[in-house]
Parts: sequence; C-alpha cells; structure tokens
Amino acid sequence: MQAVGPLSDFVARSWQSTSFALVLLGIAGAVALILGLVGVYGVISYGVSQRTLQLGMRMVLGAKAGRVKRMVLRQALLVAGLGTAVGLGLSLWAARAMSSLLFGVSATDPATFVTVSILLIAVALAASYLPARRAARVDPVVVLRSE
Repeated sequence: MQAVGPLSDFVARSWQSTSFALVLLGIAGAVALILGLVGVYGVISYGVSQRTLQLGMRMVLGAKAGRVKRMVLRQALLVAGLGTAVGLGLSLWAARAMSSLLFGVSATDPATFVTVSILLIAVALAASYLPARRAARVDPVVVLRSE
C-alpha cells in the first residue's frame, strides 16, 4: 500500500539522505581548509622564526626594522604566490577530471578559487608578519652576544 500525499513531501524525503551527505562533505571541506590554513601558518611562521638571528644581524649592521619586515613579507608573498599558482593549476586539472561527477554545479567556480587563493595568501602574510615584527624588535646586543 502506497502513501498518498503531496509531491513536495515525496521529493523532500528523497533528498534527505543526499542533503545530509552534502552537509557532511561541506563540513569535511571546511575542516580541510582550516587544517590547510593552520599548516600554511605554521610552516611560514616557523621558517621566519628560524631566521630571527639572521634578521637581528641585519639590524645590527644597519638595516631598519621596517625594511626587514618588508623583506620578510616580500619573501613570504613570493612563496605563497608560487604555491597558490601551482595549487590553482593542479586544482583546475583535478576539476576537469571530476567534472563528470558533478551535476548542475561548475567544477571551476571562479569565486571559490579566488576566495581560497586570497585567504591562503592573507594567512601567509599574517604568518610572516608576526615573527618578522618580533625579529625586528630583537635587541642588537642580544644578537651580538649570541654569535
């Protein structure tokens, strides 16, 4: 015996499992993005903090704090830009391969690619700015004593 009811109820019930799977995939994607951002922050921040002695030595030799910060930010932007460009290329290649699995959605959504790229570069700049600022405040006497 079949139930009688409006067609919208039958459609809603048929989409329940699909929408639940999509919510789970969205959550997994958000977690992956957050883990990626934390990873980028950690790697760049660690790399800059390892150069604190070198940056302090530059300041001992006469470099201004603003110039040291700009140098670190420029280098981080270069690394983040190259990584983002390679990642975008690989993402576009993977999107073409996965486009047959999608229905009604573009695999190469420009808004998503631009938003994620800007977010990654912003995190990379923030990750390099904080240690660069800390390194620029290093006392030259401490740097000379450590050598």
